[in-house]
Amino acid sequence: MPPRNITPAEIASQIRKTLKDGGSPEHAAGVQWFFKEEIKSHGWYTADLRRAVRRFRREIRKEFGFDFLVKVADHLFSGPVLDDKTAAVFLLEKLDAEFGDSEFKMFEGWLDRLSSWADHDGLVHYLIAPMVAAKPARVKSVFRWAKSPDRWHRRAACVALIQGTRQKMFLPQIKKLSDSLLADEDDMVQKGLGWLLRETAKHDAKQTVPYLMKIRGRAPRLVLRTACETLPVKMRATILA
Repeated sequence: MPPRNITPAEIASQIRKTLKDGGSPEHAAGVQWFFKEEIKSHGWYTADLRRAVRRFRREIRKEFGFDFLVKVADHLFSGPVLDDKTAAVFLLEKLDAEFGDSEFKMFEGWLDRLSSWADHDGLVHYLIAPMVAAKPARVKSVFRWAKSPDRWHRRAACVALIQGTRQKMFLPQIKKLSDSLLADEDDMVQKGLGWLLRETAKHDAKQTVPYLMKIRGRAPRLVLRTACETLPVKMRATILA
């Protein structure tokens, strides 16, 4: 491990070099197929990247501690390369019990650095959503994001509630959020809202189906179709009729 006077930026730079050198150019060329946006990727497969990053995490925490690890992740998420941003999330995933309001504020700032659904969903689903579920007062941020002109903030408003709805939390807030976003024409926002409503229906169909029946006349087809994916066939057909 490097000497103790090394900075988080230097460790992040070392990780970036490792990811660049260890990627697959062939896989990187294929990654673009999944995105409308132009994506920069070193071509790492997810499982391989997670294993590599977990080794980095063990070494960094042992030598420098948690706060240093967070700063390394902050540097990694600031770049344009998808693998680097994914590595930042992997450095911190499942550590939400150690996060506080300062980390939540930092992750909120990361929303301005998003460029695709992949880095968005990694950040929001695996880092932000568990923090919203752990401290429900943070849901107020969701409604602020829902009013943003930026598509990724509006998608984040939906995805940030998924971990909570799996615990049967936030149903009133989810209905309120859904009502505010039903007219959104952005497909990334519609997919995020559909995902949220699908998870809500999956874990509490009794409460969710009447709401889906109520909005079916004005909900975008993409939202409604996604929301119904886990429901029984007859019930799904009734809602989509």
